[in-house]
Amino acid sequence: MNLHSSIVFIAGLVIIILGAEFVLRGASRLAARLGIKPLIIGLTVVSVGTSMPELAVGITAVSENTGSLAVGNIAGTNIFNILFILGLSAAIRPLPLQLLSIRLDVPVMIVSAIALFLMALDGTLSRIEGAILTLAAVAYAMALIRISKKESAKMRQEFAEEFSAQVLLKEKNSVMAWIGNIILLMAGLALCMLGADLLVAGAVQIAQAMGVSDAVIGLTIVAVGTSAPELATTIVATIKNDRDVAVGNLIGSSISNILFILGVTCLVAPQGVDISSDILWLDLPMAAAVAIVCYPVFRSDRMVTRREGMIFVIIYLAYMALLLSRL
Repeated sequence: MNLHSSIVFIAGLVIIILGAEFVLRGASRLAARLGIKPLIIGLTVVSVGTSMPELAVGITAVSENTGSLAVGNIAGTNIFNILFILGLSAAIRPLPLQLLSIRLDVPVMIVSAIALFLMALDGTLSRIEGAILTLAAVAYAMALIRISKKESAKMRQEFAEEFSAQVLLKEKNSVMAWIGNIILLMAGLALCMLGADLLVAGAVQIAQAMGVSDAVIGLTIVAVGTSAPELATTIVATIKNDRDVAVGNLIGSSISNILFILGVTCLVAPQGVDISSDILWLDLPMAAAVAIVCYPVFRSDRMVTRREGMIFVIIYLAYMALLLSRL
């Protein structure tokens, strides 16, 4: 692994995270100006926004015939989100789960992960399967909008403070503000694609230099790197003891990664996305198992205890050790 490939990878990661922040701010402000409720912005726009690095990496990867990196990134990111980020948050402080949408999110996360594994059994994710995943993402978003009407007043207030006051209420409803937010959104998308191009190029060079597959790189350094926004958000929220929104977005992002991000990635791949045997028989089952385990853990007293959080982190470290042993 030479210095040049490492610099390219890190530069791409920094640019893509900056771009994701621009997308998040621009999209949130536009959604708020269109009269979309803060709760819905938090559950949909923000979840997709924090997954923008994965989307940019996926589209870039399939355009460069490194589809295994794209799928490995999704599987690795979801495993990292739940086992490490959520586990670390609970290990620092017991994690109560208050969102009513958890009743929908956890089953959808399980079904999505299992469906992805079943679709991948033939070794390829086709455009048709991508369309199915994308349509499922739309159905999921619509279900979230319906269930959000049942959230408590306290939860609606928390989302309002998080996603409304800071993006809209203090600004005048001027044409320049509209234009500014659209420019911010477009600039963010452009940065995401530029950063993804550099990140994928650097990751492929690193994989070649180390003699490992694109899939392993996608599962490790790319997955951890593109999860930086979720990690930062959750750790800050944990310190502030204000984690309902952060955890909801973390779970929502894991679902969006499969249904929306991977769905769109498959749609833009003319020949589909190839799945390596290692990802098919180890990493996708691991991602599905992690989702399934969440159900009894989340249902028990509607809390993730410190002990459960530590177990999650230990399992993730063991999984990483297994991946590194394959290098």
